[in-house]
Order: sequence, then structure tokens, then C-alpha cells
Amino acid sequence: MIEVEHLSKIYGSTPGIADVTFNVEPGEIMGFLGPNGAGKTTTMRILAGYLPATTGTAKIAGYDVHKNSLQVRQKIGYLPENPPLYPEMTVAGFLHFVARLKGVSAGDRNRQVAAAIERCNLQEKRNVLIRKLSKGFRQRVGIAQAIVHDPPAIILDEPTVGLDPRQIIDVRNLIKSLAGSHTIILSTHILPEVRMTCDRVTIINRGKVVVTNTPDTLEAGLAEGSGYEIEIDGDAEAAKNQLQQLLNVRKVEVEKSVVENRAILKVIAVPGTEPGRYIVQVLVNMGIGVFEMRRTRPSLEDVFLELTTEEKKLEASVEESQIEGEAS
Repeated sequence: MIEVEHLSKIYGSTPGIADVTFNVEPGEIMGFLGPNGAGKTTTMRILAGYLPATTGTAKIAGYDVHKNSLQVRQKIGYLPENPPLYPEMTVAGFLHFVARLKGVSAGDRNRQVAAAIERCNLQEKRNVLIRKLSKGFRQRVGIAQAIVHDPPAIILDEPTVGLDPRQIIDVRNLIKSLAGSHTIILSTHILPEVRMTCDRVTIINRGKVVVTNTPDTLEAGLAEGSGYEIEIDGDAEAAKNQLQQLLNVRKVEVEKSVVENRAILKVIAVPGTEPGRYIVQVLVNMGIGVFEMRRTRPSLEDVFLELTTEEKKLEASVEESQIEGEAS
């Protein structure tokens, strides 16, 4: 449904994005994840036809966003980071206005507007002026204007930014309800949103795609962090020394607990192993009290930090090599 190949955008002499390639399958929610300034909004604007690419191609529903701009705009719904709303219009009036602009026929307009209002849970606000709405409801109106013409593809740029926790949950559920009948690309820097909402994730850093995969696969690939956290009392250093001798224990760290006279043992296991029962056995035999033990697994946040940190280290290494070459 959405195909991006070798997309680049240069502002003057500064690259915004470079050689960006990914695809989004029909009915899928793709999370486009990256830190602030990574190139997410630039990519979204190119896909929406608001910004031309310097090189590369992007296609939506088979149409090239540059060569077939009008056809692409009929096939997408776009919610920019700041929704383009008219505060002096009512919700229903604004959506009728947008539907007309997007080419919805007069005979279908009432039905399409009613459907968008229902899907976004705006029934009680349909006759309210937009300026009187909370930020959460304004965000819903922004999503409603993106779907009022029932496009096959929806592009959402930071749809939950600035919302409170309750509003974030409402918008998240709304986005998930749109999947299947719509293909969605969701740009964000908020990691929990991606984990809770998206089928696959593309991580972009400094204008370049670092990886594309499912959240589960990305987390499973970072096996380094799997292990246990154990709250104990007793000689934590002695426990650490004993546990490090176990066959499937790679590393043990000791941290202070918030509870007085207790410590936290952070045990990193060898990937693919489950040494938990042997860890408990060692601690019990040592006479150490175990108050809590829980599994720890890598999160999407760990994956994100690992990948973006590696990218920075690689760039720093290349720059250092270039400086040394020039000096010699």
C-alpha cells in the first residue's frame, strides 16, 4: 500500500533524510519511530505531498506521490502534528467543509461525515465550536478530517503529543480501530505508543532508517538484557560472587533497594537459558532472604537506545578516521 524507496531530502546543504526505504502492507499499522529531529516529519510531509523529495520515490496505492499528486491526495488522510482546524466552525460544519474539499459527492457527504463523527466518538460534540473543545477532542476532530473521505491510507504525525494519559488511551484505541480497513503510518517519538499500537516498527535516526521489524522480534533480538531482578537481604556481594559461578549466568550487578538493609541483584542470563531455579537454590542455601524475584526482558526502549547509540558510535568512528586521514 505504501512503498518508499531510497527517499532523500536535502535542505540547502543539510540532509533531512537520506536513502529512506520501507513499506507498509495493506491494513497494517506501521510505527515510524525516532528521536526529535530524526527526519520523521520530513518523511511524512513527502508522503502527504506537502514537500517534494530531492531523490527517490514514494508510492501510495500504486500512485507516485510526485508524479500523481492529486490521485495520491485522494487516497490518503493526513493528520499533521498541529491539526489544521478552524476554531470558529462547529465540528460537523468543519467536517462537511473538509469533505467537500476532498471531493466527497453531495449525495455521500452527510453519510461520510456522520460515519467519521461516530468512529471518532464525537456525537456529543458535533454542534460545538471547535475553539471550545479540549485538546483531546480537537485531536479527534483532526483524525475525523483525515478519514472523512474514507481513504485507504492514513498518515498520522505525532497524534498523541500534548495529550493527558486518558486522552492518549482514547486516541490509541481510535487508531487501533481504524486498522484493517485502513493502512496507517504513525510517526512518533513516544515508545509506549508504538508498542501498544503498531504491527511493525521502522526506526529512523539522523535521517537514516536503522531497522524495520515487529516490536516482538526487535525485543527478542536484544537477548543481552534478559535475566532477573531479585530483592534480597543478607550479604549481597557474597551472593553476587556465588551467582556469577553458575553456568548460565553471564553477569550480576548489585544495587541498593529503596527498603533499608536490602539490595537488588540484577542477573543477566546467557541468551536462551532459564537459570532462575538454580539462582533461588544458591540464595536459599546461603541463608539469604528472597523478598521478590521477577523476570526482566529487553523493551522497545532498550532496542531503540541500543540502535541509536550504535549509530552515533559508528558516525563518531568514521569522523575520527577522516580526521586522522587528513592529518596524515
